[in-house]
Amino acid sequence: MVFVTALYNFRLWKGNVRIISTFILAFILCFLLTDKLIGFAVEQETSMQAVEAFVLTFGDSNSILLTSLLLLLLFGDVPFITTATPFFLIRENRKTWVMGQVVYIIFAAAIYLLFILLSTCLLCAKYSFPKNIWSQTAAILAYSDKGKKIALPAAVKTLEMGRPYQTMGYIFLLIMLYTLVMVFLLLFVTVWKGQAAGVVSVLIFSAYGMLLNPENIQKLLQLPDVMYYKARVWVGWASPLNHATYYMHNFGYDDLPTLRQTGGIFGGLLLLLVFLSIKAMKRYAFQFKGTEN
Repeated sequence: MVFVTALYNFRLWKGNVRIISTFILAFILCFLLTDKLIGFAVEQETSMQAVEAFVLTFGDSNSILLTSLLLLLLFGDVPFITTATPFFLIRENRKTWVMGQVVYIIFAAAIYLLFILLSTCLLCAKYSFPKNIWSQTAAILAYSDKGKKIALPAAVKTLEMGRPYQTMGYIFLLIMLYTLVMVFLLLFVTVWKGQAAGVVSVLIFSAYGMLLNPENIQKLLQLPDVMYYKARVWVGWASPLNHATYYMHNFGYDDLPTLRQTGGIFGGLLLLLVFLSIKAMKRYAFQFKGTEN
């Protein structure tokens, strides 16, 4: 019944203008984010690895933030109450129904991020190759100041600590965990306090991650360069958005969180939010309109 409940939500995607708009906007966002990279490769007369555009673009916290905010449109109708909900609740208890929504959110978020990944690959396909090695384009961006000048800060750590497909997998998983935490926060607060409060909670969650940036803190507090590293480490642990950023992790020579520690933190938050959502749903007052038709 959990999977039947989730499958019903996917059936509602057919002809749904809100869902279609989400994926159209996601493709436009990918086009805007990869345009500078493609232009740079053309200018330098170099090629790119197939998933390199995704790695270089979504290894940045600002791109992750923009991508995740589009999920407000995709999941804006949580807790997904439809005219069929009364019939599901007759055949299953509230816990089973909520778990169906949880499964739907996980698979829907995965489909959305796969679409993002495939869109970046498609947009750069003309200039890319499939071999699992970094391209000359990535090397130029990482080891020179040209990446910062075109707002593509390809960190040296990103290139040195893995190969393209491996790095792509880590980045995909980090973004997936971050977006799931955000959506389950939306679900819990919406069930607990209402839809307006749910949207506000997500905006606060996103703003917290955006403002808790090492560069912003250094400028705000006018920290010397000696203190910048400490601020960077503190932010790396305290900000969910920085946890979702690949190069903001410890690969053996600093005090930032490791990928495993980030996975544990996100996993703990997800379990907590799912548990709280189930508890809140027990007291949720369903309001059905138009079901008599």
